[in-house]
Amino acid sequence: MENLLAFLAVSIVVIVTPGPDTAVVIRNVLLGGARAGVFTALGVATGQLVWALATSLGLVALLIASEPLFLALKYLGAAYLIYLGVQALWSAWRARPIALDAVPARGGQITSFRQGLISDLGNPKMAAFFASLLPQFVPAGEASFLALLSLGALFAAMTLAWLAFYSLMLARVGALLNRVGVKRAVETITGSVLIALGLRLASEQR
Repeated sequence: MENLLAFLAVSIVVIVTPGPDTAVVIRNVLLGGARAGVFTALGVATGQLVWALATSLGLVALLIASEPLFLALKYLGAAYLIYLGVQALWSAWRARPIALDAVPARGGQITSFRQGLISDLGNPKMAAFFASLLPQFVPAGEASFLALLSLGALFAAMTLAWLAFYSLMLARVGALLNRVGVKRAVETITGSVLIALGLRLASEQR
């Protein structure tokens, strides 16, 4: 029980601390509203489930040990964040911004989900995080695979709940954010943050 409580406490701090996934959620809420944000959050949580499964199977340890694979994932993830940031800046300053809700609803949802999924899977820091965090909270004597997977699934569920809540709260001030000047400023800031996060990810040492 103590291990679980400690895990929950650490997880809450990590989840509510803004990072690349949060920035992508904010971007998509601005472009497509609460629904886009929630589907982005679902994509992020799905990515975390993949990392949890890979950690439980020992695959993450192999990834971290392989310099070429780790660097390839890092640079691909960084490039994707920069790409999303450039898109946000383009949307903010072009004459007729293209929003996710301007396309069919299902297409917008799939796009949002895919962006959240790629954002999370393209961040090798998540691999290192799961590989270093989860084993610390596995009770001695329990089957490691099931215990690691359960903790990873719990972390993903908490992330989904937080980012979905965050999306809904952000969308509630949509009337203010949809004012042309305000929306342009927020999208500019969000795009700049995504680009900065991508550059930082690419330049960070292992």
